[in-house]
Amino acid sequence: MSELTNIENGKVKLNLKIPAEDYRRALESAYRRTGAHYNIPGFRKGKVPRKVIEATYGVNVFWDEEFDSLVQSVYSDALAEHNLVPEIQPNIEFTEVSEQDGVSFTAEVVLHPTVKLGQYKGIEAPVIEYNVTDEEVSAEIQKKLNEMATEAAVEDRPVRQGDIVTLDFAGFMGDEQFEGGTAEGYKLKIGSGSFIPGFEEQMVGMNIGDERDINVTFPEDYHAENLAGKPVVFKVKVHAITEENVPELNDEFVQDISECSTVDEYTAYVRCDLEKRAAERAKNERTDLILQKVIDNAEVEIHGDIVSAEVDMQIDRFDKQLQSFGADLKSYLEYAHLSIEDMRKDYEQAAQRQLKSQYVMMAIIDAEKLEPTDEDFREVIAMSDTAKQQHWDDEKIDAELKDNRMKYAVSALYNAAVKMLVANAVVPAAAPAEEAPAAE
Repeated sequence: MSELTNIENGKVKLNLKIPAEDYRRALESAYRRTGAHYNIPGFRKGKVPRKVIEATYGVNVFWDEEFDSLVQSVYSDALAEHNLVPEIQPNIEFTEVSEQDGVSFTAEVVLHPTVKLGQYKGIEAPVIEYNVTDEEVSAEIQKKLNEMATEAAVEDRPVRQGDIVTLDFAGFMGDEQFEGGTAEGYKLKIGSGSFIPGFEEQMVGMNIGDERDINVTFPEDYHAENLAGKPVVFKVKVHAITEENVPELNDEFVQDISECSTVDEYTAYVRCDLEKRAAERAKNERTDLILQKVIDNAEVEIHGDIVSAEVDMQIDRFDKQLQSFGADLKSYLEYAHLSIEDMRKDYEQAAQRQLKSQYVMMAIIDAEKLEPTDEDFREVIAMSDTAKQQHWDDEKIDAELKDNRMKYAVSALYNAAVKMLVANAVVPAAAPAEEAPAAE
């Protein structure tokens, strides 16, 4: 038997005990199973008395062997006894460990949050439409032309808008160079807006081999606080200038990059593609609006320990991403002039929203007893990065579903819930037109 006390909303404490007889039996079992592994001078291997091993390696040497299974067994029994559903790993503290009195310990358990669903069917959401303009079609075609542009070295003129310049630069605040403000062989497209405002404009007119001091001021909202709003000087040297030669839009170009035969055909194809993307964007935005209303209508009290665990996981994931690029969290924080506390604070709000969304959707799935269909699975697979990058057809998607169904189970269930919510949403009725005032 175990004793339960409430600590606070969503968190309880279990007082647990492993009887002395069970504890002694576990220690003896661990000794019989692992005692032969210990080699102590003066004793034959496998014949070392248990007390000698404990005196040499510590009294808890065999307790450590049995810890997980024994504690987990007692803990699991207590959860079942009190009908508790924990959300994260418990905080366990031992108050007594002895062969005479057994093991006494407490487990602080954070419980799965209780969700009070609000309205989730009949959510009002207007139909969203985006019209594709001639200007957008032209811009998309121009983007493709720019992508196919070739570069040619320039030696007989200075830098102008649109050029790609290879340069060295070193940034100074006063007489001191500042961190992150130096590079060699850096390629910058003039007019791209990718550098500090005012920098690219001051490079126009420079020739190969020219050196110049460029005076700029960092934006007030710049991520590095020590530079935000501060005037600095970049010492710049130009090494090379290249210009982009954009191809002409004609039937020959269109035939090279697509299955279209004429410019008119290609223009119609681009418009159709943009309209599909616009429709998908409108659909996704309406879905997001519906989901946000459903989540806002629900009440969920999420214990702070759950949020902290989620933040820990997200920061750890971010650190691993940094490591894959040869960096780490410590160097990132130093570069961004942030403390780990600042970072955690930034992550907490997003974690709260994400967790609430998850709990609300889980509650709806339970309330509606939803089960994903094969079509739900296929849609999720088709939207995966691998399927999109490799252009999987229906046959490949079906094969993936057959071989790896469980991999997509959670996403397919979520997909089923989203589709149910969208299907039950309604378009708000149009406001009645106001009557024109009567003529006098």
